[in-house]
Amino acid sequence: MKTCWDGLWLRNLSFFEKMDQKTDIGDRIRLERERLGLTQPAFAALGDASKSSQLAWERETAYPNLKVLAAWARAGADVGFIASGRVTATGLSSEEETLVAYYREAPREVKRAALSALISASAADAVSGTQMRDVTMNNNAVGGVQIGFSAGAKVKVPKRS
Repeated sequence: MKTCWDGLWLRNLSFFEKMDQKTDIGDRIRLERERLGLTQPAFAALGDASKSSQLAWERETAYPNLKVLAAWARAGADVGFIASGRVTATGLSSEEETLVAYYREAPREVKRAALSALISASAADAVSGTQMRDVTMNNNAVGGVQIGFSAGAKVKVPKRS
């Protein structure tokens, strides 16, 4: 007689079999270390580990424990990225965190306009090879948003309450 646990056991078995394969965690550990501008010994020392441990983690012959990951997080490493490959809010600058917070609170139309502005600006920069100057984008729909900037201009962002 089969139970629901049979399928769970089989799925977990294949998961553990896959654990013997490379997962790119080592590459992500190295990328975070380099992003923070730290040497292998300095990054390892954050978690009270040795350079040889750091080398093993980056080669994926061993993996850091939670104590090490917590120490890296306190130093500004994005441990969510290290574990999953997806950039998380902890890996963002304070400006980026502010942008994400405002974005999450914005109505759908504002989100659409903001994404369009960022995508358009990035695409224009990629095509021209230069930065856009004196750009203004308008959205005259109900709840519309006007987005504009000028090269070298400072943008004032209201403080959140």
